[in-house]
Amino acid sequence: YASAVAAAKAQIQQEPSAETTEGQAINITCSHPNIQTNEYIQWYRQLPGQGPTFIASLHKGSKAVSEPVGTLLVGAERRSSVLQLSWPRRRDAAVYYCARGA
Repeated sequence: YASAVAAAKAQIQQEPSAETTEGQAINITCSHPNIQTNEYIQWYRQLPGQGPTFIASLHKGSKAVSEPVGTLLVGAERRSSVLQLSWPRRRDAAVYYCARGA
């Protein structure tokens, strides 16, 4: 509930859930149509029983991510971003969040 409120305040939309099997690539998408020019897209994840941990931030383009293994993509228009997990493991099962920040 708290995360839904935070997402609404930040004007960011995410899919409610996404599933894959171990080793099967998956894309986790985030929509942020009202992002400001100076703002970065930040991604976090929360593993079961733990607090959120930072994954990566990006202004535009693509960036390799090491934990979890994958790629963060921010489109040319910067209205959406995608966290691509290229080889997800069982240990990567988590809640993934995106956020806007300077």
